[in-house]
Amino acid sequence: MLERVKEFLASLNNSQEEQASMSFATALAALMVEVMRADNEVMPQELEMVAKLLQRQCQLSAQSSELIRSEAQQLVDTAIDLHRFIKVVNEHTDELARIEVIELMWMVAFSDGKLDPQEDYTVRKIAGLMYVAHGDFISAKLRAKDALGLAE
Repeated sequence: MLERVKEFLASLNNSQEEQASMSFATALAALMVEVMRADNEVMPQELEMVAKLLQRQCQLSAQSSELIRSEAQQLVDTAIDLHRFIKVVNEHTDELARIEVIELMWMVAFSDGKLDPQEDYTVRKIAGLMYVAHGDFISAKLRAKDALGLAE
């Protein structure tokens, strides 16, 4: 019995260390993965978009972005909520950068050519947790649609 308690406490310490050492790229990837998975259908275009955006935003190689995306998928699978990812992103960004992060979320949501209501809800939830104003949220959505060449 005492061994189980020790194992449990050790696992708590390990998870706290993992959270403390999470990189900005991993946290950003986790948020994009959450948007990608929101409609319960992961499309190849979405996987590619996440990797492409990680490469561009975090100056990563293609291989590194794929590894970080895979790691983020595993983290999201076991996550209870998004707060630990949001916290890392908020700590590494200012207001303008957070708006840009929301634009990235929209690009992932639109990457398969359609916007599912659950994807919309997830981006809206993330924007709220990142303290992005509604007007900036909408502007980011329109810029993402324009960047992807999607018509109104």
